[in-house]
Amino acid sequence: MTDDVKTNLSEQIVDTSFSSALSERYLAYALSTITSRSLPDVRDGLKPVHRRLLYAMRELKLDPGQGFKKSARVVGDVMGKFHPHGDAAIYDAMVRLAQEFAMRYRLVDGQGNFGNIDGDNAAAMRYTEARMTEVARLLLDGIDENAVDFRSTYDGESEEPLLLPAGFPNLLANGAQGIAVGMATSIPPHNVIELADASLHLIKYPNASVDTLLKYIKGPDFPTGGVLVEPQDSIREAYSTGRGGFRVRAKWSVEKEKGGAWQIIVTEIPYQVQKSRLIERLAEMLQAKKLPFLADIRDESAEDLRIVLEPRSRRLEAEVLMESLFKLSDLETRIPLNLNVLDANGRPEVLDLRGTLNAWLAHRRVVLQRRSRFRLDKIASRLEVLEGYLIVYLNLDEVIAIIREADNPRKQLMSRFELMETQVNSILDMRLRSLRRLEEMSLRTERENLIAEQKGLDQLLCDAGLQWEIISNEIKNLKSIFTKIDKRLTECADAPKINFDPNKILVEREAITIICSVKGWIRAMKGHLELDTEFKFKDGDGPGFVLHAETTDRILLFAENGRFYTLIADKLPRGRGFGEPLSLMIDLPADVNIVRLLRANGKKLLVAASTGHGLIVETEAALAQTRSGKQVLNLPGDARAVACCPVEGDTVASVGVNRKMLVFGLDEMPEMTRGRGVIMQRFKDGGLADVTVFESSNGLAWQAGGGRNRTVTDLKPWTGRRGGAGKLPPIGFPRPARFN
Repeated sequence: MTDDVKTNLSEQIVDTSFSSALSERYLAYALSTITSRSLPDVRDGLKPVHRRLLYAMRELKLDPGQGFKKSARVVGDVMGKFHPHGDAAIYDAMVRLAQEFAMRYRLVDGQGNFGNIDGDNAAAMRYTEARMTEVARLLLDGIDENAVDFRSTYDGESEEPLLLPAGFPNLLANGAQGIAVGMATSIPPHNVIELADASLHLIKYPNASVDTLLKYIKGPDFPTGGVLVEPQDSIREAYSTGRGGFRVRAKWSVEKEKGGAWQIIVTEIPYQVQKSRLIERLAEMLQAKKLPFLADIRDESAEDLRIVLEPRSRRLEAEVLMESLFKLSDLETRIPLNLNVLDANGRPEVLDLRGTLNAWLAHRRVVLQRRSRFRLDKIASRLEVLEGYLIVYLNLDEVIAIIREADNPRKQLMSRFELMETQVNSILDMRLRSLRRLEEMSLRTERENLIAEQKGLDQLLCDAGLQWEIISNEIKNLKSIFTKIDKRLTECADAPKINFDPNKILVEREAITIICSVKGWIRAMKGHLELDTEFKFKDGDGPGFVLHAETTDRILLFAENGRFYTLIADKLPRGRGFGEPLSLMIDLPADVNIVRLLRANGKKLLVAASTGHGLIVETEAALAQTRSGKQVLNLPGDARAVACCPVEGDTVASVGVNRKMLVFGLDEMPEMTRGRGVIMQRFKDGGLADVTVFESSNGLAWQAGGGRNRTVTDLKPWTGRRGGAGKLPPIGFPRPARFN
C-alpha cells in the first residue's frame, strides 16, 4: 500500500464513540423499516413490496382479461428490477394478495394452489400462475398519464412509482398489518360500498363527524364473514381515535335431528383464524375434559366451511354452550385497530376514520389534476400537429414538390409555411398513402373537438367544485360495479346477555362433601355424606367445618381479618386423605382463623366484628378474583371478625361474650360492599360473640346441649333498637354464647 493511499484512508477515519455510531445506524434502520417496509401509505394503502408487485405485473401485461403467467416470472421481475429482497418474502406477499380468505378484495388472480383457510402453505412459485384483478387495474389506472411521481429503482436502471393512482379505497377496503421498529399498524378490511357512501358524504361535508360517517360504515367487513359483536360506543371510540379493537365471533346455527336431538353448525369463523388449528385446539380441550358439555367435534368442510359441535346433552341450551366456547376458544377473537399509516409527506401518523378517507379523496383530486394537465399537454401537441396537417391539405402539391425536389425539405417547409419543427417532423413522417385520407372536414372536426376538450379541462383545473363532481361520479361508478357483485359478509349484532356461571358448564356437576379442619386442611369427598360423620384428621387437628356442595359451586371463606376468599369446589383436593392446607390455595395469614365456610349461593350475607359493628354484603360483591381475597369488613385496631351468616329472614339477633342478647329489625342494617358497618350492639367488655338472621314469625332457634334444638317465639324482653346493650338470654342458652 502506497503512502498516498494510507494518507487518504487516514483522512477518512472519524473518531466517534461506539454508542453514538450504534444509535445513528439503528435510527437509520428504524426509519427504513417504518417508511419503506412495514407501514402502508394512506393514499393507496400499499406497502412497497405490494406496490412493486402490481407494477411489475402491469409491465408484464398481466391485465385481468389477459392470460396467466408463472408466479416465478413475476417474482423474478420484482426481485431483479424493483425489490432487492428474498424471493420467498416477495412470493409470500403475492400469495396473500391472491387469497380469498385473507383479502376482502383480491389484487392478484391466482391459478393453482395458493393455500387455504386451514393454514396449508401455497405451492411453490414454479407451480402457480397469476394475473391482476379488476381491483388492481383500478389502483393502477392512469399511471401512464403522469398521475403519480416516479423514482429510480435501487440499481438506477429503470423507474418505479412512489405510489399508485388508487382509484379504489384500498387502505380501508383491504386493510393492512405490519410491525415496524417502535410502532405497528393493524387495519381490518371494510366493505367498499359503505366506504363509497361515506366518501360521497365527505365530499359534500368535509368536516362531517365520525358519528355521521358511522351511519354509512357499520364496522369492519371480513372476507371470512363472522359476526361483529362490539358495542357501538366502542366502535365509535375506535374510529374516532384510530385505536381500538373489534370482537368478532363465529357464525353458527342449530341443526335439528330426529328424536329431538340437535347439533351446532359453525359456517363462518373469525378473520385470520386457521380452521385446522381451531379444531385441533378444541379437540385438545375436549380430550382434557375441559369441555364437558361437548360430546364430539367434527370437520365436515368441503367447499363451504362446516364445523359440527355435538352437545353431550340435548337439555343444554345452545346459546349458553356457544357463549362458553366463545370465552374458551378462538371462535371469538379481538381484531385490533391501529390506523398508523404514512401520510402524504411520508411521516407515520395515527389517523381517525375521517382523516383516512379525506387523505384518499385528496389524493384522488391530485391525480385528477395531474391527469388533466397531462391530457392538456397531449391536446396542445396534437393541435399543433393538426395545424400542420391542414397546411399540407391546403398546399398539398407544393408540399410534395418541396419534399421531392428540395435538398433540405425540413428547413424549406419551415420557412415557406412558417411551421414548427414538430409539425414538419409529423408531416415528413407521414406515409404517402395517408395523404389521400387528409380531408379538411375531418381535420377541422378533430381540432374543434380537441379545442372544446381543452377548454373543458382548463375550466376543470380552475373549478374545485367541478373536480369534486368528477370524483363523485367516479366513486358512484365504482359503487355501481360492486353493488352488483358484492354484499356485506360480516353481520353486525349485539352479543346476547346470558347470565351464567362458566364454571358450572365447564365442570361436570357432582355432589361432594367439603371438610375443613380447625388448622385449615381442606378436602372434598364424593357424595353428600352425613354431616355428623366422624372424619379423620391429623394429630393435633380436629373438625372445623363440614358442608354439602357441588363441584360447580364457588366456596366462600370468611376469615378473622374481615376478608372473603374464594375457592373453586372442583379444584379442591379429593380422596379420603387429610387434604391440603388452605395456604396452598389462598394467601391466608397463619395467625388468622376461619370464621365461616359456606357456598356462594347468591344470598346476602351479614358479617360482624368483635366491636359489635356489622354490615350486609351481596354474595357477588364478596367473591374474590385473586388469592389475596377481598376486604369487606374494615376492622379497627385489634378487632377481629367473629360472625358471618346468610340473610334469611327479617330479624337480627346478636349476643355478646357477656351473654347479653339483643333482637332488632333487619331493616336497620345497611347494605354495603365494603366498610366498618354500623354498631349492632354495645358492650362494656368482652365484645360480640355471634349473630344470626331469622324469621320473626318462626321464632329464634338455637342448638342446646345434647343436640336438642330450642325455639323462643316471645322475644319482647330482648327486642330493641340497634345499638342497645341487650339482656341476658333465656335459660338454657349455650355456653359459650353461640346460636348454632
